[in-house]
Amino acid sequence: MKLRMIRLAKLREIAEILNITKACGEEMLSRGIAQWNDHYPSEEAFRNDVKREELFVLYEDSSIIGSVVLSKQMDEEYKAVKWLCPDKNNRYVHRLAVHPKFQGQGYARKLMDFAEEKARRDGAVSIRLDTFSQNKRNQRFYEQRGYQRLGSVYFPKQSQHPFYCYELLLKPAR
Repeated sequence: MKLRMIRLAKLREIAEILNITKACGEEMLSRGIAQWNDHYPSEEAFRNDVKREELFVLYEDSSIIGSVVLSKQMDEEYKAVKWLCPDKNNRYVHRLAVHPKFQGQGYARKLMDFAEEKARRDGAVSIRLDTFSQNKRNQRFYEQRGYQRLGSVYFPKQSQHPFYCYELLLKPAR
């Protein structure tokens, strides 16, 4: 039996998390999706996520197989987007990753279920995120979860193509 759990990441685990995001980047590139590169995701971003207690890891047995950031901070690029609700007590999902050898087994869904439930428990009114315009699989994933596509942002260090912004309004926790 495999033990699975999601918990806060530790600084010493960043190298392992970067190995996962690098493998994800290579897998996406093999499908023609140049989304993650040498600039993103970065060690510095993950260090900041750990310090703010916003980076969570999914463990199976004794190995990290995925991660997600659930942040209270809005990126500067998001400020121009016309969101569904006011900029007040929202959460932002970033850097969702599942190692390619574990993809297609529902782990990204488990990480998003966790992020959405944690945001609800914390009283957040919505979850916001972006996904690469060239990554149709990710767009379908979020749309099937009820996220609404609202606008586009650009991250020039990653691509000249836009990233689509999505938002899900949360129902209060019971």
